[in-house]
Amino acid sequence: MSNNISDIEVKTIQGQEKKLADYAGNVLLIVNVASECGLTPQYAGLEEVNALYRERGLRVLGFPSNDFGGQEPGTNAEICDFAVKRFGVTFDMFEKVQTKGAQQHPLYARLTGAFEPKEDVSWNFEKFLVNRQGEIIARFKPRVEPGSDEVINAIEKALA
Repeated sequence: MSNNISDIEVKTIQGQEKKLADYAGNVLLIVNVASECGLTPQYAGLEEVNALYRERGLRVLGFPSNDFGGQEPGTNAEICDFAVKRFGVTFDMFEKVQTKGAQQHPLYARLTGAFEPKEDVSWNFEKFLVNRQGEIIARFKPRVEPGSDEVINAIEKALA
């Protein structure tokens, strides 16, 4: 399986088609988000990382998912409204997706297939780092904070 996500198409949270190839030349931090999770405060950390590294070419991409404990029950409009009003999110948000199971979005099939062992996303706020060429280069478990040394060091290296 390819380790590159550039050929995958997604829909923005407003419903517009978007090719991940449009992000070529940027480093991506892709995260499955949820509004009613104990890890939801990570939205703030994601926005901080976005603000800190955006000018250097980092793009944070949020993909809402209701796969874990039904913790993202809202509509796309409600999710967007929550993220913006509660956490000041300015990074790109996308339509709700399934990260695992029979209806797994092609993006998440590619992300979870990139590393051994091949494992499903384990919970909300799992993070994947993608280099400027569209290749998946790192995976971070949900409890790893966006501003942790582990994530920041990987972002710095990818941006260098």
